[in-house]
Amino acid sequence: MPFASTRPRAMVLLLASMLVATASIRAAAAEPERPSPAADGSIESIKEAVVASIDRQRVELTDLSDRIWEYAELALRETRSARALADAAERHGFRVERSVAGMPTAFVASYGRGRPIIGILGEYDALPGLSQKPVSRKEPLVSGGAGHGCGHNMFGAASLGAAIAVKERIEAGALQGTVRFYGTPAEESIGGKIYMARAGLFDDLDMCLAWHPGTEIKVDTDSSLAMVDFFVDFSGKAAHAAYDPWNGRSALDALELFTHALNLMREHVRPTVRIHYTVVRGGDVPNVVPEHARLWCWIRDEKKASVDALLERARSMARGAALAAGVESEVAVQSGSYEMLVNLAAAGVVQLNLERLGPLRFTEEQQRFARSIQEAAGVEPAGLVETITPLDPDPGATDRGSTDVADVSWVVPTVDLTVTTSPAGAPWHAWPVVATGGMSIGHEGLIYAAKALATTMVDLYLDPRHLQAIRSEFEDRTRGHVYRAYIPEGPPPVPHD
Repeated sequence: MPFASTRPRAMVLLLASMLVATASIRAAAAEPERPSPAADGSIESIKEAVVASIDRQRVELTDLSDRIWEYAELALRETRSARALADAAERHGFRVERSVAGMPTAFVASYGRGRPIIGILGEYDALPGLSQKPVSRKEPLVSGGAGHGCGHNMFGAASLGAAIAVKERIEAGALQGTVRFYGTPAEESIGGKIYMARAGLFDDLDMCLAWHPGTEIKVDTDSSLAMVDFFVDFSGKAAHAAYDPWNGRSALDALELFTHALNLMREHVRPTVRIHYTVVRGGDVPNVVPEHARLWCWIRDEKKASVDALLERARSMARGAALAAGVESEVAVQSGSYEMLVNLAAAGVVQLNLERLGPLRFTEEQQRFARSIQEAAGVEPAGLVETITPLDPDPGATDRGSTDVADVSWVVPTVDLTVTTSPAGAPWHAWPVVATGGMSIGHEGLIYAAKALATTMVDLYLDPRHLQAIRSEFEDRTRGHVYRAYIPEGPPPVPHD
């Protein structure tokens, strides 16, 4: 996770005020000033109302999160998880369009009419092999089963809770505009949001919000890594490995040559580059020269342009390995994502709402549970982070992973925040995240996240200067850029058992 900043709160206030002030004159010229709410409908009272709504939803939201945690469905198989969220949105009066962008587990839930149109993202896919009971030691719930090692069970539930709270204020006449909750599948594999972005589902948004479970409370200003996800296939000629190996051409030889070249390349790339792969197929039995071999590879770096260049180097290596082994090669891109386009104007608005909410308080029992996990994981037993990290407008190089939220950020202004749901230092995409995500620690984090998202949306609906500053920054940073999805033509892949 990103390192914490030590910048004082005064910088946050100054940054937010400067960004708003920069756009205030243009905002006034572009549209009439929206009337201030009446005394009994002030911004603060509306924020109190959305917070109270989320408190009322606590049982429903935590139950929803726990059900998705129990389902633990893998990418593009999240049938019950998607249905649970979409059905809940319908019960609360949203119009739900299901099976969007060619994915049966993707949906869009909308309420209201007119502008501004503010979207909020939700995820719900799990990871393979991470099944875990909600206990402070490694103990699978289902041997070899899937688990929510990235906390997406909480992600979807909290975002829906925020959308419901805002919907209630629109319905009451305190807010005007449209709220959309996006059910986005397969973040951990193909990147469902990328297909949704290519289908134009985010094009008319004024703003989009997201959050993610984590080990601290902060607005994310450190971007993410761009990445490309691809297969390398080699096709040779089978033969008896002892009787007549000279008649064979080994696809596995080519694969080994390719991985050797890829690993040699590590010395000659920037330190920010990450390369990881797994051998999907390397032959069937030892006494047959392997006719087919397949490698699955991800390459990441801070900018998509660098990833593009590294992919071309990998293509050349595949051709060279195939030539050396006397076989054929094919490189097929499956998916990929941009780096996150940070919007500091939006980050300043979120930061002030985090500070309005104050620290996240865990009980001593929850802290003991977290320390037990840290001891079991071999890290410092420091417990759960409750404090809010000061906003850092220039955090330097990212040390984060990749996300398909980043593609959304190049289509519409997007802001992302992290909320504590797991103990600091314990491994991510691992059993500790699954354990805390299925019990009260995760519940506290998701409720806090829902409140932060909902109160931020109140500011965006009621003060046009915020959206003007956010849009101005977005247009400045994307000028001349045309978004092109980093996925092959055609529909999303069909999952195979």
